[in-house]
Amino acid sequence: MAHIAKLRLLLWSAIGPAIALLLLLFFAGYVVLGSNGVLAWGDYSRQLQAAKMELKHVQAARAELHNRVDLLNPRRVDPDLSDELIRRQLGVIHHDEVVVPLN
Repeated sequence: MAHIAKLRLLLWSAIGPAIALLLLLFFAGYVVLGSNGVLAWGDYSRQLQAAKMELKHVQAARAELHNRVDLLNPRRVDPDLSDELIRRQLGVIHHDEVVVPLN
């Protein structure tokens, strides 16, 4: 009987450190495998690179639109752009037309 009592005392004294070890292992696993863990870091880097590329494309499109808006300024409208827009709106532009720039 004394042997069983010592065993129970030993088990009860080991429960605290066992729980602490399990919590430590849980948090260590979360550091590695969690949503903000070490393994997710590479995925975040790839997402960042993709977002930077998309930002460059959007900035280029924005610059192009800004240029067209500047060309349509009411004080000084670009004659070529206005001719293109008017012909497109009136339906007198053909799909096989070729623009020949004159220097």
